[in-house]
Amino acid sequence: MSDISKRANNALNANPNVFRYPVSSDINLTTHGSDWYWAVTAVMVVSTIAFIGWSFAVPRPHRLFHYITAAITLVASIAYFTMASNLGYAAIPVEFQRSNPVVAGFYREIFYVRYIDWFVTTPLLLLDILLTAGLPWPTVLYTLLMDEIMVVTGLVGALVASSYKWGYFVFAMVALFFIFYNIVFIGRPHAHALNKHVGKVYTLTGAWTMFLWFIYPIAWGLAEGGNVISPDSEAVFYGVLDILAKPVFGLILLWGHRNIDPLVLGLNIKDYPDVTEKTGHQNGSDGVANNGILASNQHHNNAAVDGTNTTTGAPASTGVHNNASAV
Repeated sequence: MSDISKRANNALNANPNVFRYPVSSDINLTTHGSDWYWAVTAVMVVSTIAFIGWSFAVPRPHRLFHYITAAITLVASIAYFTMASNLGYAAIPVEFQRSNPVVAGFYREIFYVRYIDWFVTTPLLLLDILLTAGLPWPTVLYTLLMDEIMVVTGLVGALVASSYKWGYFVFAMVALFFIFYNIVFIGRPHAHALNKHVGKVYTLTGAWTMFLWFIYPIAWGLAEGGNVISPDSEAVFYGVLDILAKPVFGLILLWGHRNIDPLVLGLNIKDYPDVTEKTGHQNGSDGVANNGILASNQHHNNAAVDGTNTTTGAPASTGVHNNASAV
Protein backbone atom coordinates (compact mmCIF):
# COMPACT_ATOMS: atom_id res chain seq x y z
CA MET A 1 0.00 0.00 0.00
CA SER A 2 2.88 2.35 0.82
CA ASP A 3 4.53 1.66 -2.54
CA ILE A 4 1.27 2.46 -4.35
CA SER A 5 0.97 5.80 -2.52
CA LYS A 6 4.52 6.76 -3.43
CA ARG A 7 3.92 5.98 -7.09
CA ALA A 8 0.55 7.76 -7.15
CA ASN A 9 1.77 11.06 -5.68
CA ASN A 10 4.93 12.34 -7.35
CA ALA A 11 4.36 16.01 -6.52
CA LEU A 12 7.23 16.36 -4.06
CA ASN A 13 9.67 14.74 -6.45
CA ALA A 14 8.55 16.87 -9.38
CA ASN A 15 8.64 20.01 -7.26
CA PRO A 16 11.47 19.51 -4.73
CA ASN A 17 12.24 21.90 -1.89
CA VAL A 18 15.07 23.50 -3.81
CA PHE A 19 15.26 27.26 -4.20
CA ARG A 20 17.03 28.51 -7.29
CA TYR A 21 18.12 32.12 -7.34
CA PRO A 22 20.20 32.49 -10.51
CA VAL A 23 22.50 35.46 -10.93
CA SER A 24 21.19 35.95 -14.47
CA SER A 25 18.87 34.40 -17.06
CA ASP A 26 19.95 32.82 -20.35
CA ILE A 27 16.93 33.47 -22.57
CA ASN A 28 16.43 37.21 -22.54
CA LEU A 29 14.92 40.21 -24.25
CA THR A 30 17.20 42.00 -26.74
CA THR A 31 17.32 45.63 -27.82
CA HIS A 32 14.88 44.83 -30.64
CA GLY A 33 12.34 43.54 -28.15
CA SER A 34 12.88 46.52 -25.88
CA ASP A 35 12.33 48.91 -28.81
CA TRP A 36 9.05 47.20 -29.57
CA TYR A 37 7.95 47.50 -25.94
CA TRP A 38 8.72 51.24 -26.05
CA ALA A 39 6.56 51.55 -29.17
CA VAL A 40 3.65 49.80 -27.47
CA THR A 41 4.14 52.04 -24.43
CA ALA A 42 3.72 55.07 -26.69
CA VAL A 43 0.54 53.62 -28.21
CA MET A 44 -0.93 53.03 -24.76
CA VAL A 45 -0.01 56.52 -23.51
CA VAL A 46 -1.48 58.25 -26.58
CA SER A 47 -4.62 56.11 -26.28
CA THR A 48 -5.03 57.08 -22.63
CA ILE A 49 -4.76 60.79 -23.45
CA ALA A 50 -7.20 60.37 -26.36
CA PHE A 51 -9.80 58.52 -24.27
CA ILE A 52 -9.59 61.08 -21.46
CA GLY A 53 -9.87 63.91 -23.99
CA TRP A 54 -12.86 62.21 -25.61
CA SER A 55 -14.61 62.10 -22.24
CA PHE A 56 -14.78 65.93 -22.17
CA ALA A 57 -16.96 65.83 -25.28
CA VAL A 58 -19.82 64.15 -23.38
CA PRO A 59 -21.72 65.06 -20.19
CA ARG A 60 -20.20 63.80 -16.92
CA PRO A 61 -22.92 61.16 -16.33
CA HIS A 62 -21.97 59.64 -19.71
CA ARG A 63 -18.22 59.32 -19.02
CA LEU A 64 -18.16 56.00 -17.17
CA PHE A 65 -17.00 53.96 -20.17
CA HIS A 66 -14.44 56.61 -21.15
CA TYR A 67 -12.90 56.48 -17.67
CA ILE A 68 -12.83 52.68 -17.54
CA THR A 69 -11.26 52.43 -20.99
CA ALA A 70 -8.68 55.13 -20.23
CA ALA A 71 -7.78 53.29 -17.00
CA ILE A 72 -7.10 50.13 -19.03
CA THR A 73 -4.58 51.78 -21.32
CA LEU A 74 -3.06 53.79 -18.45
CA VAL A 75 -2.22 50.63 -16.50
CA ALA A 76 -0.95 48.98 -19.68
CA SER A 77 1.30 52.02 -20.27
CA ILE A 78 2.99 51.47 -16.91
CA ALA A 79 3.39 47.74 -17.53
CA TYR A 80 4.94 48.24 -20.97
CA PHE A 81 7.21 51.00 -19.65
CA THR A 82 8.46 48.47 -17.10
CA MET A 83 9.06 45.72 -19.66
CA ALA A 84 10.72 48.11 -22.10
CA SER A 85 13.09 49.03 -19.27
CA ASN A 86 13.84 45.30 -18.79
CA LEU A 87 12.33 45.30 -15.31
CA GLY A 88 9.53 43.38 -13.61
CA TYR A 89 10.71 39.89 -14.52
CA ALA A 90 11.94 36.72 -12.85
CA ALA A 91 14.43 34.11 -14.12
CA ILE A 92 12.57 30.80 -14.23
CA PRO A 93 14.02 27.38 -15.18
CA VAL A 94 12.55 26.18 -18.46
CA GLU A 95 10.80 22.84 -18.68
CA PHE A 96 11.86 22.29 -22.29
CA GLN A 97 15.46 23.02 -23.25
CA ARG A 98 15.73 23.84 -26.95
CA SER A 99 18.65 23.69 -29.37
CA ASN A 100 17.49 26.82 -31.21
CA PRO A 101 20.00 29.57 -30.25
CA VAL A 102 17.28 32.16 -29.53
CA VAL A 103 15.76 29.94 -26.85
CA ALA A 104 18.78 27.89 -25.77
CA GLY A 105 19.56 27.95 -22.07
CA PHE A 106 18.30 26.94 -18.64
CA TYR A 107 16.61 30.10 -17.33
CA ARG A 108 14.05 32.19 -19.20
CA GLU A 109 13.08 35.77 -18.47
CA ILE A 110 9.40 35.77 -17.38
CA PHE A 111 7.73 39.18 -17.10
CA TYR A 112 5.44 38.89 -14.09
CA VAL A 113 4.54 42.58 -14.50
CA ARG A 114 2.51 41.52 -17.54
CA TYR A 115 0.21 39.54 -15.26
CA ILE A 116 -0.11 42.43 -12.83
CA ASP A 117 -1.29 44.46 -15.81
CA TRP A 118 -3.82 41.79 -16.78
CA PHE A 119 -5.00 41.40 -13.19
CA VAL A 120 -6.09 45.05 -13.24
CA THR A 121 -7.05 45.60 -16.88
CA THR A 122 -8.90 42.44 -17.91
CA PRO A 123 -11.65 42.89 -15.27
CA LEU A 124 -12.04 46.47 -16.52
CA LEU A 125 -12.36 45.20 -20.09
CA LEU A 126 -15.04 42.77 -19.00
CA LEU A 127 -16.75 45.52 -17.02
CA ASP A 128 -16.95 47.61 -20.19
CA ILE A 129 -18.61 44.71 -22.00
CA LEU A 130 -20.90 43.43 -19.26
CA LEU A 131 -22.18 46.89 -18.33
CA THR A 132 -23.01 47.42 -22.00
CA ALA A 133 -25.36 44.44 -21.72
CA GLY A 134 -26.96 45.83 -18.55
CA LEU A 135 -26.38 42.51 -16.79
CA PRO A 136 -27.27 42.17 -13.09
CA TRP A 137 -24.41 42.75 -10.65
CA PRO A 138 -24.20 39.15 -9.34
CA THR A 139 -23.47 37.94 -12.88
CA VAL A 140 -20.95 40.73 -13.44
CA LEU A 141 -19.09 40.11 -10.18
CA TYR A 142 -18.91 36.34 -10.63
CA THR A 143 -17.57 36.76 -14.17
CA LEU A 144 -14.90 39.15 -12.88
CA LEU A 145 -13.92 36.60 -10.23
CA MET A 146 -13.42 33.94 -12.88
CA ASP A 147 -11.29 36.38 -14.83
CA GLU A 148 -9.04 36.96 -11.80
CA ILE A 149 -8.72 33.19 -11.39
CA MET A 150 -7.68 32.93 -15.04
CA VAL A 151 -4.96 35.58 -14.68
CA VAL A 152 -3.58 34.32 -11.35
CA THR A 153 -3.38 30.69 -12.49
CA GLY A 154 -1.67 31.85 -15.68
CA LEU A 155 0.92 33.70 -13.60
CA VAL A 156 1.52 30.77 -11.26
CA GLY A 157 1.90 28.45 -14.23
CA ALA A 158 4.44 30.77 -15.83
CA LEU A 159 6.51 30.80 -12.63
CA VAL A 160 6.47 27.00 -12.17
CA ALA A 161 9.45 25.12 -13.60
CA SER A 162 7.97 21.62 -13.69
CA SER A 163 5.23 20.10 -15.84
CA TYR A 164 2.75 21.10 -13.12
CA LYS A 165 2.57 24.45 -14.90
CA TRP A 166 0.17 22.83 -17.36
CA GLY A 167 -2.22 22.05 -14.53
CA TYR A 168 -2.50 25.78 -13.89
CA PHE A 169 -2.94 26.28 -17.62
CA VAL A 170 -5.97 23.98 -17.50
CA PHE A 171 -7.46 25.94 -14.58
CA ALA A 172 -7.01 29.14 -16.56
CA MET A 173 -8.67 27.65 -19.64
CA VAL A 174 -11.67 26.45 -17.62
CA ALA A 175 -12.09 29.98 -16.27
CA LEU A 176 -11.78 31.39 -19.81
CA PHE A 177 -14.53 29.08 -21.09
CA PHE A 178 -16.75 30.19 -18.19
CA ILE A 179 -16.20 33.83 -19.21
CA PHE A 180 -16.90 32.92 -22.84
CA TYR A 181 -20.18 31.28 -21.85
CA ASN A 182 -21.33 34.34 -19.90
CA ILE A 183 -20.36 36.73 -22.69
CA VAL A 184 -21.99 34.74 -25.50
CA PHE A 185 -24.94 32.93 -23.96
CA ILE A 186 -25.89 35.19 -21.03
CA GLY A 187 -24.87 38.70 -22.01
CA ARG A 188 -25.78 38.72 -25.70
CA PRO A 189 -29.53 37.98 -25.32
CA HIS A 190 -29.66 40.49 -22.46
CA ALA A 191 -28.08 43.22 -24.60
CA HIS A 192 -30.38 42.57 -27.56
CA ALA A 193 -33.40 42.74 -25.24
CA LEU A 194 -32.48 46.35 -24.38
CA ASN A 195 -32.50 47.56 -27.98
CA LYS A 196 -31.02 46.80 -31.38
CA HIS A 197 -28.15 49.30 -31.19
CA VAL A 198 -27.01 48.13 -27.73
CA GLY A 199 -27.11 44.54 -28.96
CA LYS A 200 -24.97 45.43 -31.96
CA VAL A 201 -22.32 47.23 -29.89
CA TYR A 202 -22.25 44.41 -27.32
CA THR A 203 -21.93 41.70 -29.97
CA LEU A 204 -19.11 43.51 -31.75
CA THR A 205 -17.05 44.25 -28.62
CA GLY A 206 -17.78 40.88 -27.01
CA ALA A 207 -16.88 38.88 -30.13
CA TRP A 208 -13.74 40.99 -30.67
CA THR A 209 -12.56 40.39 -27.10
CA MET A 210 -13.33 36.68 -26.97
CA PHE A 211 -11.61 36.06 -30.31
CA LEU A 212 -8.44 37.77 -29.08
CA TRP A 213 -8.55 36.19 -25.62
CA PHE A 214 -8.49 32.69 -27.11
CA ILE A 215 -5.24 33.58 -28.91
CA TYR A 216 -3.48 34.54 -25.66
CA PRO A 217 -3.23 30.88 -24.49
CA ILE A 218 -1.41 30.09 -27.74
CA ALA A 219 1.12 32.83 -26.98
CA TRP A 220 1.47 31.51 -23.42
CA GLY A 221 2.07 27.96 -24.65
CA LEU A 222 4.76 29.08 -27.10
CA ALA A 223 6.48 31.47 -24.67
CA GLU A 224 6.23 30.92 -20.91
CA GLY A 225 4.91 27.37 -21.26
CA GLY A 226 6.85 25.65 -24.02
CA ASN A 227 9.89 27.92 -24.52
CA VAL A 228 9.38 27.71 -28.28
CA ILE A 229 9.66 31.37 -29.27
CA SER A 230 12.21 33.94 -28.11
CA PRO A 231 11.40 36.76 -25.65
CA ASP A 232 11.53 39.19 -28.60
CA SER A 233 8.91 37.18 -30.48
CA GLU A 234 6.93 36.90 -27.26
CA ALA A 235 7.03 40.70 -26.98
CA VAL A 236 5.63 41.14 -30.50
CA PHE A 237 2.98 38.43 -30.03
CA TYR A 238 1.63 39.82 -26.75
CA GLY A 239 2.12 43.43 -27.84
CA VAL A 240 -0.02 43.06 -30.97
CA LEU A 241 -2.71 41.27 -28.97
CA ASP A 242 -2.70 43.95 -26.27
CA ILE A 243 -2.96 46.78 -28.80
CA LEU A 244 -5.95 45.10 -30.43
CA ALA A 245 -7.53 44.15 -27.09
CA LYS A 246 -7.12 47.57 -25.42
CA PRO A 247 -6.74 50.71 -27.57
CA VAL A 248 -8.57 49.27 -30.61
CA PHE A 249 -11.23 47.72 -28.39
CA GLY A 250 -11.65 51.03 -26.59
CA LEU A 251 -12.12 52.90 -29.87
CA ILE A 252 -14.80 50.43 -31.01
CA LEU A 253 -16.57 50.52 -27.65
CA LEU A 254 -16.63 54.31 -27.19
CA TRP A 255 -17.68 54.92 -30.78
CA GLY A 256 -20.58 52.55 -30.27
CA HIS A 257 -21.53 54.16 -26.97
CA ARG A 258 -21.76 57.66 -28.42
CA ASN A 259 -25.50 57.12 -29.04
CA ILE A 260 -26.28 55.01 -25.97
CA ASP A 261 -27.85 56.65 -22.92
CA PRO A 262 -26.52 55.02 -19.71
CA LEU A 263 -30.12 54.98 -18.42
CA VAL A 264 -30.93 52.37 -21.08
CA LEU A 265 -28.28 50.13 -19.49
CA GLY A 266 -29.69 50.65 -15.98
CA LEU A 267 -26.89 53.08 -15.05
CA ASN A 268 -28.64 55.99 -13.37
CA ILE A 269 -25.60 58.24 -12.89
CA LYS A 270 -26.35 61.75 -11.63
CA ASP A 271 -24.26 64.88 -11.88
CA TYR A 272 -24.05 67.16 -8.84
CA PRO A 273 -26.21 69.98 -10.33
CA ASP A 274 -28.96 67.41 -10.93
CA VAL A 275 -28.70 66.17 -7.35
CA THR A 276 -28.78 69.73 -5.96
CA GLU A 277 -31.80 70.72 -8.04
CA LYS A 278 -33.68 67.56 -7.13
CA THR A 279 -32.94 67.98 -3.43
CA GLY A 280 -34.12 71.58 -3.51
CA HIS A 281 -37.27 70.60 -5.37
CA GLN A 282 -38.06 67.84 -2.88
CA ASN A 283 -37.55 70.18 0.08
CA GLY A 284 -39.86 72.76 -1.46
CA SER A 285 -42.51 70.17 -2.22
CA ASP A 286 -42.36 68.75 1.27
CA GLY A 287 -42.70 72.23 2.74
CA VAL A 288 -45.88 72.86 0.77
CA ALA A 289 -47.40 69.46 1.44
CA ASN A 290 -46.87 69.79 5.18
CA ASN A 291 -47.82 73.48 5.46
CA GLY A 292 -44.19 74.33 6.25
CA ILE A 293 -44.15 72.12 9.33
CA LEU A 294 -41.66 69.48 8.03
CA ALA A 295 -38.99 72.01 7.15
CA SER A 296 -39.13 73.86 10.47
CA ASN A 297 -40.02 71.08 12.86
CA GLN A 298 -37.96 68.04 11.88
CA HIS A 299 -37.97 66.84 15.49
CA HIS A 300 -41.70 66.00 15.20
CA ASN A 301 -41.10 63.27 12.56
CA ASN A 302 -40.90 60.41 15.02
CA ALA A 303 -44.08 61.47 16.74
CA ALA A 304 -45.94 61.63 13.43
CA VAL A 305 -45.10 58.07 12.39
CA ASP A 306 -48.34 56.69 13.81
CA GLY A 307 -50.35 59.28 11.88
CA THR A 308 -50.88 61.59 14.90
CA ASN A 309 -49.91 65.25 14.43
CA THR A 310 -48.63 66.62 17.76
CA THR A 311 -47.88 70.13 16.50
CA THR A 312 -49.93 72.72 18.37
CA GLY A 313 -52.50 74.49 16.23
CA ALA A 314 -52.16 72.11 13.28
CA PRO A 315 -55.04 69.91 12.16
CA ALA A 316 -54.80 66.21 12.94
CA SER A 317 -53.44 64.05 10.13
CA THR A 318 -53.91 60.38 9.36
CA GLY A 319 -51.11 60.26 6.82
CA VAL A 320 -53.58 60.23 3.90
CA HIS A 321 -52.81 63.85 2.98
CA ASN A 322 -49.11 63.13 2.38
CA ASN A 323 -49.80 60.05 0.28
CA ALA A 324 -52.26 61.92 -1.84
CA SER A 325 -49.75 64.70 -2.42
CA ALA A 326 -47.06 62.19 -3.38
CA VAL A 327 -49.38 60.64 -5.96
